Amino acid sequence: MSDPVGRNRLDEEQSPYLRQHADNPVNWQPWDETALDAAREADKPIFLSVGYSACHWCHVMADESFSDPDIAEVLNEQFVPVKVDREERPDLDRIYQTICQLVTGGGGWPLSVWLTPEGKPFFVGTYFPPEPRRGAPGFRDLVESFAESWRTDRDEIENRAEQWTSAITDRLEETPDAPGEAPGSEVLDTTVQAALRGADRDHGGFGGDGPKFPQPGRIDALLRGYAVSGRREALDVARQSLDAMANGGLRDHLGGGFHRYCVDREWTVPHFEKMLYDQAGLAARYLDAFRLTGNESYATVAAETFEFVRRELTHDDGGFFATLDAQSGGEEGTFYVWTPDDVRDLLSDLDADLFCDRYGVTPGGNFERKTTVLNVSATTADLADEYDLAESEVEDRLEKARTALFAAREGRERPARDEKVLAGWNGLMISAFAQGSVVLEDDSLATDARRALDFVRERLWDDATETLSRRVMNGEVKGDGYLEDYAFLARGAFDLYQATGELAPLSFALDLARATRREFYDADAGTLYFTPESGESLVTRPQEPTDQSTPSSLGVATSLCLDLEQFAPDADFGEVADAVLGSFANRVRGSPLEHVSLALAAEKAASGVPELTIAADEVPDEWRATLASRYLPGLVVSRRPGTDEELDAWLDELGLDEAPPIWAGREAADGDPTVYACESFTCSAPTHDLDEALAWFTAGEGA
Repeated sequence: MSDPVGRNRLDEEQSPYLRQHADNPVNWQPWDETALDAAREADKPIFLSVGYSACHWCHVMADESFSDPDIAEVLNEQFVPVKVDREERPDLDRIYQTICQLVTGGGGWPLSVWLTPEGKPFFVGTYFPPEPRRGAPGFRDLVESFAESWRTDRDEIENRAEQWTSAITDRLEETPDAPGEAPGSEVLDTTVQAALRGADRDHGGFGGDGPKFPQPGRIDALLRGYAVSGRREALDVARQSLDAMANGGLRDHLGGGFHRYCVDREWTVPHFEKMLYDQAGLAARYLDAFRLTGNESYATVAAETFEFVRRELTHDDGGFFATLDAQSGGEEGTFYVWTPDDVRDLLSDLDADLFCDRYGVTPGGNFERKTTVLNVSATTADLADEYDLAESEVEDRLEKARTALFAAREGRERPARDEKVLAGWNGLMISAFAQGSVVLEDDSLATDARRALDFVRERLWDDATETLSRRVMNGEVKGDGYLEDYAFLARGAFDLYQATGELAPLSFALDLARATRREFYDADAGTLYFTPESGESLVTRPQEPTDQSTPSSLGVATSLCLDLEQFAPDADFGEVADAVLGSFANRVRGSPLEHVSLALAAEKAASGVPELTIAADEVPDEWRATLASRYLPGLVVSRRPGTDEELDAWLDELGLDEAPPIWAGREAADGDPTVYACESFTCSAPTHDLDEALAWFTAGEGA
């Protein structure tokens, strides 16, 4: 009989990360029943390696250890080696990253975990060198040691596995038997205070050392805090972070978009991978900052980020790809870096001098092999003084220089692209594009958001079962959708409705929200789990209350339930939100920065959702301009037809017998566009003056 796990099966997978390991001598298996059954039947431990295609140290460990035939021989004979793409299986990553953080105090990728045949962990770490190095154990020694221990010290291993699994369950699955009282509106100030304490006042961002991550959730809290309290310090810290990221090496100054993080405190040198979710989270924050300050540079950063996503991460039929790799030609960052000679080969002497001074390109460089990651190092005003030029001429010359260098860069070997289209990440980007269409008054952004939503819905949503799949790649659909997929995609659809007033995205958002309640909500536990009720049974059923590289799916879902409550009062969305906020009340109060999304949802629940209902067939241009320029965090803009007769067709489409509260009794008065402002079950008088309606919120008349 043939051995079902006797060969490397990753050549059957679509994931670029898994396929990168298809030629390893290790007999890698995907996480599936074939591999798990083989481990149980052979009574072999599982070696689980989790990573993603743009992960630098994943490539290193593959080159050093997984390509070594001697190490592969031990793995193949003594273990069932399993390789997982964390972007396809965030549930597995969440579970085993948690034990890594509990045991080692840190985490990351590649994640290396040794499991019993039942999937219970007994040893965990991240990157291991092949031989011992600087106090780190060698991977070769580890696999040989655990192979021996499994034979000779099984009881100790299984005892540890039980203890660790219990710890994971306590951390990820359990909720309080006696939920607390949900935080009040003061939670926003608590979150802002925590963000201010953790801010780097010298270099921007958060934390006193590298690496530096973008943290868009914290910036969101600071901007909201300033809007509510007028506390200038909150705005100043948010702007310092946004400016540092926009001017430093995190941002691609030629092609737009942002890298994953910077390795240093000063934001100089990034890890060069580009992730779709970073573009979404950061573009939204720059839009907010533009609305709040009127500073055009923030609008430019957002617009260039959208252009990067359109150019580099968009499927021909709509939908957004997952990542760009850090490497090209086997070297990290080579696509993005420059030397003075590179610049002078393309530009005149004056333009080369201006460009090198502007972006800090020096003979010594700031990166490997004396190359330079572009950072804004001089203002255009300073350059104008130094070179005795008008500032407008400096700006014009720099723009032409960037265009020339970008064109030359296009001829370099490009970073690999991971062409998975993930439902949740697309939801984040759809939301950002929808917001961009409003703030930048650019309808083409709404068109792109619409195409992406249609792409994902057509390929990943099953109308018959009302369930969502995780990803599609090369036409292959794979995996159950997780809470982040339903919640992020529903948020994107709802934001597209707010931007366009079109019924279809609202209808889809409500479908996704109802499915979320059915698949993920546990009334007894008072929570929304990360994995669906109908999904695979794992060693624990995780929740995601904390913000990671993406927002907390629990926080996003809770906030969305609050926004949709008035659109579907029979769906009990408010009940779900109240239960979650009660279950996590003490955690949010104790560590608001770790729970930013939940904290902002709690503030919304306590303060009330501000609602602006617009009854009109067409929104007047001056209203569009006003909505583009006003920063009103948490505002729900609800569009409806001008007459109840026209609204009946919408209700039929939504399957509603009567108008929901947010639309009921709110026709266009006298046949002209009419707006209603409401908050906490109190509404303004109908008006044809949008500024008057918005002033009702700020005057506190809805209190």
